[in-house]
Amino acid sequence: MTRGFEVVSKYQALDLPSRATTRAAGYDFQAAVDFKLPSIWKLGFLKVLWALKHENEVDADDLVKAQKIIKPLLIPTGIKAYMDENEYLMIANRSSNPLKRSLILPNGVGIIDADYYNNSSNEGEIFVQMINWGLTDITVKKGERIGQGIFMPFLLADGDADTAKQERTSGFGSTGIN
Repeated sequence: MTRGFEVVSKYQALDLPSRATTRAAGYDFQAAVDFKLPSIWKLGFLKVLWALKHENEVDADDLVKAQKIIKPLLIPTGIKAYMDENEYLMIANRSSNPLKRSLILPNGVGIIDADYYNNSSNEGEIFVQMINWGLTDITVKKGERIGQGIFMPFLLADGDADTAKQERTSGFGSTGIN
């Protein structure tokens, strides 16, 4: 197997990720649909933030509501990636997103494992996890570049073959117990 991209079967007419320049490391990923990213600066979050800053009691329901407001959202790309078993695809933010659009990846980078490809729950569709730190909601339009993917090799630690491993049984976030 080599490496590359395919469109997930539920989508049509999407551009495969590509490099914008001859020396670019990253393949630009685009949004597969129009997607609204709400600003985190909503009243419910600000109310809880103010209370915590002033060391006031915060109602458990208010905490849950505030947490939902700042929860990252997954922007679908409609793309899946195939690669050799000793590789992964690193998903990084576009360098202009934080500065120009106030969009960040809360996890810093995403790691797409080789066995994520064609998994049974979502066919291996890649999502870009984002938070909008801007003051207003933003709609990312279908076809807008939202992140970049870089294929990377990885190394194994001594004794790795001696540890039991599970087979991937699902999609996004499925390999961890915690």
